[in-house]
Amino acid sequence: MTIAAPLNPLPVSFRPKQRLGFNTRVSFNDEAGPAQGLRDGIELFKEAERLGYQSGWAYQRHFDHYLSSPLPFFAAAGQHTKHINLGSAVIPMRYQDPILLAEAAGTTDLLIDGRLELAISTGANAAFDAVFGTVDTDARTEAKRRQARFLSAIAGEVLHTVVSPGQGAPQGAELRVTPHSPTLRSRIRQGSASLSSAVQAAELGIGLISGTVQHGQAEGETFGQYQARIIETFRTTWLTIWGTEPPPVAVAASILVGTTAELREKYAAYDLERRTIGIAASRPKGALAPPSQPVGAQISPVFQGTPDQVIEAVFNDPGLAAADEVVLFLPPAFGLAENVRLLTDLAETVAPALGWSPAL
Repeated sequence: MTIAAPLNPLPVSFRPKQRLGFNTRVSFNDEAGPAQGLRDGIELFKEAERLGYQSGWAYQRHFDHYLSSPLPFFAAAGQHTKHINLGSAVIPMRYQDPILLAEAAGTTDLLIDGRLELAISTGANAAFDAVFGTVDTDARTEAKRRQARFLSAIAGEVLHTVVSPGQGAPQGAELRVTPHSPTLRSRIRQGSASLSSAVQAAELGIGLISGTVQHGQAEGETFGQYQARIIETFRTTWLTIWGTEPPPVAVAASILVGTTAELREKYAAYDLERRTIGIAASRPKGALAPPSQPVGAQISPVFQGTPDQVIEAVFNDPGLAAADEVVLFLPPAFGLAENVRLLTDLAETVAPALGWSPAL
């Protein structure tokens, strides 16, 4: 692997990137089927580890042509890799049983030697309530309740004290989630799309990952400017509450390095599609068309062009400049070979100029 040297010293306001990651939906299409999509997903993690990536993230999406259950996938991918961290970005807590999720997460983390990172969110999709069931409170309140329960469970806290031996355990037994992974809670993050979610993460004492959709921005504020404000709010709130250095912040972004004219044309077409139809861009064959983009929401830009053009664009984006870790958001309809090319070109031509060093 050829590693390019930084073209220029890093700007003072630009934070060197401690880690490089990628985010895949582990997509499948109607032709190859889900089994092939899962196998390709594992191959992608193996290739990313070979390239020196420190993290690989998978998006959870129910009832569609994407990964719906990340933890079994991570348990499998972890048997084919040794060093790369495996993370969910994100798991919506509204549709999780917090105790069952804590049991599955602890089991998975122990199987892959403490490499699991879970990003969770408190958003919801009203269309799923008919399947998962409605709740007495609003969806976000319920998601926050389940999030708190989940964090208590993976921390090893007592969930219940048996008061009657008829409950399947001796009287007085303190029930905790097993198997317990002692360090897992330190690797939980909040998926953030707004200032309020950044504050929530800091208050809970968990990390932050900023995604590709935001809401609540000020009028005229660009995606990168608002993202930088979210990150700064998280760090300031964390320092105020905990009095310690906040954990590294990850930012997901479409950084498509075109090392050939053909690739630049291809990535420009994806850029246009994303700017034209938003979150509906790049769907594998057979995937559902998502609902229209929420009013007031904005999606992240696509950073595409030659390596030098991409480096300059990343330097000049306030959100990416403020991040400690950059996570390459892969177009959902791209296949294994296309994604490996994206990973390779980013790692070899752009990431070193951002202060990144590959994992050995």
